[in-house]
Amino acid sequence: MSERSARANKDFFVLKWSFLGLLIVLFAGSPAFDSSAAKVSNAKPWMRVWSDEFDGPNGAAVDSRKWSFDIGGKGWGNHELETYTTRTANAHLEGGSLVITALKESFKGHDNISRNFTSARILTKNKFTQTYGRFEARIKIPYGQGIWPAFWMLGDNIDVAGWPTCGEIDIMENIGKEPSIVHGTFHGPGYSGAGGISGAYALTGGQNFSDDFHVFSLEWEPNVMRFYVDGVLYKTRKPADLPAGAVWVFDHPFFIILNLAVGGDWPGNPDTTSVFPQQMLVDYVRVYQRGK
Repeated sequence: MSERSARANKDFFVLKWSFLGLLIVLFAGSPAFDSSAAKVSNAKPWMRVWSDEFDGPNGAAVDSRKWSFDIGGKGWGNHELETYTTRTANAHLEGGSLVITALKESFKGHDNISRNFTSARILTKNKFTQTYGRFEARIKIPYGQGIWPAFWMLGDNIDVAGWPTCGEIDIMENIGKEPSIVHGTFHGPGYSGAGGISGAYALTGGQNFSDDFHVFSLEWEPNVMRFYVDGVLYKTRKPADLPAGAVWVFDHPFFIILNLAVGGDWPGNPDTTSVFPQQMLVDYVRVYQRGK
């Protein structure tokens, strides 16, 4: 089910460089990572400090030492249609990948309300957080009207400060009706929701992100965020990009989230063209800090 391409070593990966159509091999297998595409002048190399390679047995649940689950069908502020569960039917390991599956099925959640879709949303809250660093994941996203995969982060003070004051960083979002485009966005007080500070990256030559795995990365340092796809820097954002009077709220720890939503205000709801099940495959998630 993972449909991933075989490769000799998971710590070596081949990235498709969409610009000029060249293949560039980036060596990320050693603890230090410092690709030419990701260099900052005079910066120390990135050192890996946390990862999940999703190498467990086929059918196994995610590692509970690293991940927990958001569950329920609250709409999540976006009028989404799914109920998130802890079931392996919605999130399990297979072939060295995490597989998050959105199913069309009648399911009654903990709120005793039956909904027509299920999926999963996993997060590192209370298990792993970090301030600044390089955050990346190699993902094959799904497709179709009403499908909304995401790799993102929230400030760990969300339970006290609330959203959007806690801050949100969306490293990769896609709405399935735009199969060749992904978005990198951050939200805070005065620049949340549709007012988030965003950038987009589009594949060329008729390629879709659902066709293969791609590496989605964020380099987050004091007063700057850099968004990448397959090692290509496509947007740099700084406090100067905020609306007048808005506050930069990205100087404290954040936790990581992976989810596959169905429906919602941005993607719209599934229609007669939408196919289920849909799967989001995650080869790995890796986090780096600058070397000392």
